[in-house]
Amino acid sequence: PARHFDTRTTEPISFFLSGLEELLAWQPNSNDDFNVSAVPLAKRQPPLHSRRPRTLVCHDMRGGYLEDRFIQGSATRNPYVFYHWRYIDIFVYFSHHTVTIPPVCWTNAAHRNGVPVLGTFITEWTDGQKLCEAFLAGGAEAYRAVGEQLARIAQHYRFDGWLVNIENTLSAAAVGNLPPFLRHLTAQVHSTVPGGLVIWYDSVLQNGTLRWQNELTEENRVFFDACDGLFTNYNWKEEHLERTRGLAGPRHTDVYVGVDVFARGDVVGGGFDTDKSLRLIRQHGLSAAIFAPGWVYEHLGEENFLHNENKFWASLAEYLPTHSICTLPLATSFSLGMGTSRFLAGKEEEPGPWYDLSAQEIQPLYPEREGRLSTSCCLQDAWCGGSSLRVQGTIPPGEEHVAVRLFSLQMPAPPKLFLTLLYKLEGPHADELAVALELTTWDSGTCHEGNVTSLPEPNGRHHPRFLPAPPPGLAKLLATCDRGSNGWTSRCYELDLRDCSLRDLSLLLSRHQPSPRETPFTCLLGEVRVLDAASVAASPPEVQSLSASQLWWQ
Repeated sequence: PARHFDTRTTEPISFFLSGLEELLAWQPNSNDDFNVSAVPLAKRQPPLHSRRPRTLVCHDMRGGYLEDRFIQGSATRNPYVFYHWRYIDIFVYFSHHTVTIPPVCWTNAAHRNGVPVLGTFITEWTDGQKLCEAFLAGGAEAYRAVGEQLARIAQHYRFDGWLVNIENTLSAAAVGNLPPFLRHLTAQVHSTVPGGLVIWYDSVLQNGTLRWQNELTEENRVFFDACDGLFTNYNWKEEHLERTRGLAGPRHTDVYVGVDVFARGDVVGGGFDTDKSLRLIRQHGLSAAIFAPGWVYEHLGEENFLHNENKFWASLAEYLPTHSICTLPLATSFSLGMGTSRFLAGKEEEPGPWYDLSAQEIQPLYPEREGRLSTSCCLQDAWCGGSSLRVQGTIPPGEEHVAVRLFSLQMPAPPKLFLTLLYKLEGPHADELAVALELTTWDSGTCHEGNVTSLPEPNGRHHPRFLPAPPPGLAKLLATCDRGSNGWTSRCYELDLRDCSLRDLSLLLSRHQPSPRETPFTCLLGEVRVLDAASVAASPPEVQSLSASQLWWQ
């Protein structure tokens, strides 16, 4: 069927639903299997329901379902990718189709990085008005059927809920049923999707008029009260934020103040001035909804996209609280889910562009310190996948080393950890530098390093012991311990801890000799792993009852 498969290539594709009939007729179908997310939502700290202000990203690009619709990837040059997952809380895939089911590659990439994904239910113009009258103006049965279908769709494809966007006027009968519809949808999503969410877009008012408020008001509050949050329109000023904060009361972090990165209309700041909008939003303790950050790609061009993307998100970092990883193992090759070639074990396997967000790996923090440090993606060389992480900067005069924070962690440390690192030093000063990993722990009276000979530095900095060869029984898993290849250096470490809580994982670059001059460095990271020794030693569970379907040999 053309909905599930590309008519030109027969490849499986992600799809949307148009109109009420298609929504109500939808049911699970064996052709759907490709579209079901295979990656459960990773746990992270703090969890979504914590009270700190959140950041929602709403992705709206050229009508949606572009190259991202190809479930098994495509040979796209310079595709759009998003990878600053550590800085955001919720990802919305937006299009103008009635029911936007997020392409599964986005759900996979977001979930791997701990971010829930929402689809969009939208009605607009006269067609939207007719659609709303059809399911809202009658009895409860009609709107309950729509709520149940939307919840079933999210449950079936394993994404996390809906943004609801009613952008047309409503009759008195229809608008009267809107709050109970939202309450029903929200209850259905909560009961079928663990951690599910329904967010309302600031559009229609409780009297049925379509009038964007750019804030929470008495006119739209009834919809906010019926679901998990409000996404405001974009043309606000500071007084709107003040009033919203007052009206929202204890639920102020459930208001996501809209920021249009394209800066359409009368806005505080978009583009590279988006930080001005975020600064004000955060001053009032509210959450933010960053709309169409694909501006970086669409407006500034595809060629220099990765550089501009890092610049854009670095400019906002001060206002984006980051998230910590709270489970092990942590293993990543930093791949963005795209590349100009595919690499395996440091060697180019297959030249040519590729794009598949489902293959994106866990993404780190991207620390930037003006002129002193930058982290970016390197497509020219990788250990595995399409890219490595390039860490560039300088060790200041007189200082011995620089620690580059890659991941924030928040979990009890197991008694023994194994860490592995694959790296490549570049540039004229490569011979003067040493590379290692550093783990920090939260300061607590009880935390000790198990091995008495290597005392941690004060403030909980631990430098794991270098293992020249893998311990017996782990030679297979830690095979690369003592041998890198194709110019990559491989290192294994172990660390014994007692009663500690992990805090940060950093890359440590040190000079062999102290120097009065600054030393520039460029280091490519090919892979980092942090493993709990106890679970590494256990043999992995056997795969049971494997079946294969939808095979087509070519």
